[in-house]
Amino acid sequence: MGGRLGADERPDDPRLIIGKSGRLKKFEVLRDITFSLGEGDRLAIIGRNGSGKSTLLRLLHGIFHPQKGRIDVQGMTDALFELGIGTRPTATGYQNIILGGLMRGFTRKEIEAYIPSIIEFSGISDFIHMPMNTYSAGMRMRLLFSVATAFEPEILLLDEWVSAGDAEFRMKASERMQDHVERAGILVLASHSSKLLKKTCNKALWLEKGRIVRLGDLDEVFEEFDSVIQKGEGEIPEYDEPSQDVA
Repeated sequence: MGGRLGADERPDDPRLIIGKSGRLKKFEVLRDITFSLGEGDRLAIIGRNGSGKSTLLRLLHGIFHPQKGRIDVQGMTDALFELGIGTRPTATGYQNIILGGLMRGFTRKEIEAYIPSIIEFSGISDFIHMPMNTYSAGMRMRLLFSVATAFEPEILLLDEWVSAGDAEFRMKASERMQDHVERAGILVLASHSSKLLKKTCNKALWLEKGRIVRLGDLDEVFEEFDSVIQKGEGEIPEYDEPSQDVA
């Protein structure tokens, strides 16, 4: 593996950077991404598998850092993906609530005000002072979900809609998620569910092979996306950057 590529074997994907030797040098997941959002914006990120949606969310949250350019985030981001990041299996559920709040930028005093409601919502009060590695998978998910949705989000990042637990818990989790989204100052949601995105968002960013195809009004972007990608009518258009920021 890893041999040289001939001229007729060069990949069409512009993210694959081939050196003079014919070997793959690097893979640029995202390129030429520019947009801004303001209070009240609900941005849907759409695109086919591998277009860079999840990577963009992780850049916005600070998990990844751009090699070029900069990301200017004014406000506290909260992400509801990879909920287990930062937890300590040998620490108690109570201690992991504290850790989850600290990771989100809250003080110990602020976190303690939320603890009773987090414990009550998770339904694991009898086990809250036991190590998390003694919990069942369902118990861990219920606690992590309860922590993640307890605090007031300024900028909320979602990679698909989040639910957790058994059927009974999922019902109240769905209601809590809806409330959590509504309380967010800004929402950025990546999903393959057009129904969910159209219900939740007012703007859309269409990615294709790591680049923006369209950015703007949700209905207009979806109409073109559906025509080209879903129905196969026409070619993927070039991005015509708007004269003003989408904000």
